[in-house]
Amino acid sequence: MPGRIRQEDIAAVRERSPIADVVGEYLQLRPAGGGSFKGLCPFHDEKSPSFNVTPGKELYHCFGCGTGGDVIKFVQSIENLTFTEAIERLAARAGVELRYEQGGFVPGQETSQRRRLLEAHKVAAEFYAEKLTTAEVARDFLAERGFEAADAERFGVGYSPAAWDELTRHLRGRGFTDAELTASGLARQGRRGLIDMFHGRLMWPIKDLTGETIGFGARKLDPDDDGPKYLNTPETSLFKKGHVLYGADLAKREIAQRRQAVIVEGYTDVMACHLSGVPTAVATCGTSFGEDHVKVLRRLIMDTSGSDGEVIFTFDGDAAGQRAALRAFGLEEKFVTQTFVSVQPDGLDPCDLRLKQGEAAVRDLVARRVPLFEFAIKSMLARHNLETTEGQLAALDEAAPIVARIKDTGMRARYAVNLDRWLGLMDERFVLARVRQHSNAVRGRRPGRLGATRTEPGTAPGEPEARPYDRSDPVLRVEREALKLAVQWPALCGPEFDALGTVAFTVGVHTVVFELIGRAGGVVVAGRPRDWVARLLEAAPDDEARSFLTELAVEPLQVAVDPDEKYADVVLARVGELAVGREILAVKARLQRMNPVAEQAAYNRMFGDLVALEQRRKSLLDRATGA
Repeated sequence: MPGRIRQEDIAAVRERSPIADVVGEYLQLRPAGGGSFKGLCPFHDEKSPSFNVTPGKELYHCFGCGTGGDVIKFVQSIENLTFTEAIERLAARAGVELRYEQGGFVPGQETSQRRRLLEAHKVAAEFYAEKLTTAEVARDFLAERGFEAADAERFGVGYSPAAWDELTRHLRGRGFTDAELTASGLARQGRRGLIDMFHGRLMWPIKDLTGETIGFGARKLDPDDDGPKYLNTPETSLFKKGHVLYGADLAKREIAQRRQAVIVEGYTDVMACHLSGVPTAVATCGTSFGEDHVKVLRRLIMDTSGSDGEVIFTFDGDAAGQRAALRAFGLEEKFVTQTFVSVQPDGLDPCDLRLKQGEAAVRDLVARRVPLFEFAIKSMLARHNLETTEGQLAALDEAAPIVARIKDTGMRARYAVNLDRWLGLMDERFVLARVRQHSNAVRGRRPGRLGATRTEPGTAPGEPEARPYDRSDPVLRVEREALKLAVQWPALCGPEFDALGTVAFTVGVHTVVFELIGRAGGVVVAGRPRDWVARLLEAAPDDEARSFLTELAVEPLQVAVDPDEKYADVVLARVGELAVGREILAVKARLQRMNPVAEQAAYNRMFGDLVALEQRRKSLLDRATGA
């Protein structure tokens, strides 16, 4: 078993893995003020971005679902990795050589299985690419489709030899075990031992969003091969075909910048689109476009309410292509942005279109897109004889539910008018009434499809539920602001924060954080903010406290510019003034219950305390108001 990774190496990995860069490989981030960034959360569906990344603290936090942490936790969560695997992945990305506590450092020896499988795929991709240079049948196939050697190199295209175990022997020679080759999906058990998964096929490396090869798509070249035309890596711990889009690693930056994604059907179509000036093209890997693909694209596009992005499906013009388009229509409501379809009338796919009509024709195909709703409605109408009243009414009843699903009410009304025109009924009120009936039915059964609610922490762990945590509560807001200052800008708070005491905070989770800061030595010993936050997170007693701490570390302060000592003094004075005010009310209540004659001495002492508290409150109020 591998030993523990040295702490100084873990620190080096963190230092060389800027969280905004790492997160930006999975989703589009936009400036959110104060040096922070926002994006759509990769861990739950939402309409508006609530996923915050704060480079200064090297933390992320989602205010929608509550998840948060540092760069290592992010990679763990999004890739479903162990802590060690996440460190190793980031180390490989950052060029950090890891050392282990047991047995010293031997490059490539003490690594996780995931790292080993990724390395095996990298070696396999290099092997296939090298074999392409001498495989005439494979190079001829590419040339016949208009691809040159430089194009194949750009997309990493290769060739798997027809021999039974050539790759297997090559990988064994590089130190990989039979168990690793089987787990990677690069080899399988034959009648006489382990053999290659792919034989005599053109190979496309399938990569994740970070550019790591996790599988392969393979097309047969031998007409006598009785296997399927296309064959993909089987499902492995690395490769989940329902979660992967071919070409997304190359297209992600253009998708983010153009707010556009073009969905094509095959590997050569992706190549043809990119080479023709459509660099936002991606394709599924041996499976239909599904909900997990939607999630990937929404994060890359920043698909939010009011967005001007677009998702364009391109399909062959044959019946199978139309069926695929209608399946995609079933996922339309998963997007916030508008969806389109582009179908070439003569049935050519982008690869053949580029070959026969040139690259401009591919760009024109995308430019001629029509809204997915229009395509779906007209496809429905084409099934009926619109020359008869019976056919018109049957088509209306089939198309009306589609119109009813349109989210925008104004657009829904316009499509109802268009539907009347396409049907030839010339009775808009009748069509609108039918659509309205279906719209009411849709609203009655449709659950909220995007967004998430969250119960705010209002009590300390283990305590009975107290009053709800209301962010709009002015008392909680000022307490929260003081805690944010102590976490984000500890040097501004000085000993006064540490002297506030737990009585200054009115909800359990605020008290937990204050006590945690005290156990860490208080803000007077905080040091560098980034290290300070890491120390607090490490000392947090449970996941709830860590989550709330992360919120405090990434949430912007209620000031437009960087805070200064004056701002911190005002906030801390306000927290103190509120606490003293509560104490004054408690003392007054006790005085009212006392007998000033029978309990004269105690009454006089308590009255003196009240006077001192009132003076203290006035002093704090003057500081809080700048008087």
